[in-house]
Amino acid sequence: MADTAVVRPPADASAASAGDPGKSRRRREALNGYLFVGPSVIGFLVFILGPLLAVIYFSFTRYDAISPPQWRGLANFERLFTDDRLREAYLNTLIYVAAAVILINGIALLLAVLINQRLPKPLTLIFRSVYFFPSLVSLVYVSLIWQALFQRDTGLVNYYLDTVGGEPVNWLNSTSTSRWTVVIVDTWRNVGFAMLIYVAALQDVPKALTEAAQLDGAGVVTQFRRIIVPMISQAIFFNVTITVIGAFQIYESVIVLTNGGPGDSTRSVVMYLAEQAFSNFQVGYASAIAITLFLIILAATLIQFRIRRSWVHYE
Repeated sequence: MADTAVVRPPADASAASAGDPGKSRRRREALNGYLFVGPSVIGFLVFILGPLLAVIYFSFTRYDAISPPQWRGLANFERLFTDDRLREAYLNTLIYVAAAVILINGIALLLAVLINQRLPKPLTLIFRSVYFFPSLVSLVYVSLIWQALFQRDTGLVNYYLDTVGGEPVNWLNSTSTSRWTVVIVDTWRNVGFAMLIYVAALQDVPKALTEAAQLDGAGVVTQFRRIIVPMISQAIFFNVTITVIGAFQIYESVIVLTNGGPGDSTRSVVMYLAEQAFSNFQVGYASAIAITLFLIILAATLIQFRIRRSWVHYE
């Protein structure tokens, strides 16, 4: 009979595996990964998910931040449909959103096209810096500056109107002009950021396409509509989405310029929400308003992502 070799397992398999350098390295890498993502996860749980769950709970209660919450079911949400001040605040906010999308993106795209022309590099850098600078300044400071400019008797805007023979305008205390004053300030402050996004997108448009269109006899308008707009459609989608989300949350400029007045003619939803929560101590009702605003912003964003398939082009 031939001899049969017998293979014996190690005396201590666990010790052998513990001494495996590959396994030890994988454990260290996993631990390092947990340590890196740990602060972000903790921050998300504490500052985003936790408050979100709290708001959902408070929206079904009557809570004044002093006494314990009292369960009210859907009473706060039913109140939303009968609140005339909230309805006007939503109307103002929708006007801000529409105006911001049209003005910010329209002016920013026009400036980007002008800056993208063949100008000396130092001049291009100066224009970019000048237009982008307002985006770096706090919105509160920007609003304070414009508040001084729009004063009826001492503001520079009315001073220059008077020099050209115009009548002084009560920019901040008139229901017909105060809302558009907020739009002007918000547009001036945010147009620079959108412009930089468009400039970057325009620089990625292949010059061969526009040169070929010129040889085929296409005019400037046709080139812009048929070539440039499709090529920068991703930047347009990004700017429009960011603008919509930001305009729905407009707050600082309104409270500094007009404090929501005269009456409620400039009051935004976020400002009305803050008033209910921190002035009237109706935290439960304010939470219901916050949830509806969150759902509206979410729906608007999802709609934009849905319809982008029909007009956003990818290379």
